[in-house]
Amino acid sequence: MGRFVARRFGQMLIVLIGATVVLFICLFVLPGDPVGSLAGGGENAHDPVVVAQLQERYGLGKPYYEQYFNYVSRLLSGDLGEDYVQRREVSEILAPKLVNTAQLALAAIVINIAVGVPVGVLAALRKYSVWDVSATFVSTLTIGFPTFVVGFLLQKFFVVELGWFPLLSDGTIKSLALPAVTLAIVDAALVARLMRGTMLEVLQADYIKTAVAKGLPRRTVLVKHVLRNSIIPVVTYLGISLGLLMGGALIAEAIFNWDGVGLALVNAVRQQNNPIVLGVVTYGVAVFVFLSLLVDLLCAALDPRIRES
Repeated sequence: MGRFVARRFGQMLIVLIGATVVLFICLFVLPGDPVGSLAGGGENAHDPVVVAQLQERYGLGKPYYEQYFNYVSRLLSGDLGEDYVQRREVSEILAPKLVNTAQLALAAIVINIAVGVPVGVLAALRKYSVWDVSATFVSTLTIGFPTFVVGFLLQKFFVVELGWFPLLSDGTIKSLALPAVTLAIVDAALVARLMRGTMLEVLQADYIKTAVAKGLPRRTVLVKHVLRNSIIPVVTYLGISLGLLMGGALIAEAIFNWDGVGLALVNAVRQQNNPIVLGVVTYGVAVFVFLSLLVDLLCAALDPRIRES
């Protein structure tokens, strides 16, 4: 197990380093003038004195490789730099937004598990029944809906027409409900389909037939053998989904004005605010890779064959 953890941890570091390199390069390849944005546009954007002062303050006049190494050295000490617009520390700006995004992501994952797993299990146990056919039809239909369409429909019906929820997010549980459901609907349908498919496959396995032939209670067979082996692909998918959501649920946060890192990233790209973009994306990659590591460890605990491979 120790060798497995060390190997996964090394892979995580490689991915993090590669992601920061690619991101840093992309920010300089994309068109734009961050110095001009810092100067506020107009004549100041072309004033050599102003430009030199800004380049000196933010290190924008140095070679790209030197800027990158300075960025990495600050990152290792927890310093994400200074925001171009508000002139505040990026970590100070993102801290409350990270909490909001975490709340939204965890709420969506809870809905995914509470809805998707039971629906998939019942559909597999009642194969070709009315429940199975209905669940398969609804989940297939739901998967085809884009997230932004779901968000706008929920907003129009429950906010505009019925007035049950606030139009703008105020940080309360009530305002959290619709963006969480928006994120969870499609994923819950995918979890249900995945759970049904893997469970049907496990039910046909020889070791399950052997367990039944030995006279083991049905509950024991389902919980200890069928469910434990069926849940591994679902755990993997949920871990990846949580990593993506923690990196910023751009669409839901924009539709419902949820003050998270996704909305901060959208605004930072518009303003060419590179420190915020770097901070958000670096955070998103780090969370995604860390959660992937946790998922690998959990799957290895559920199935020892994964450690051996």
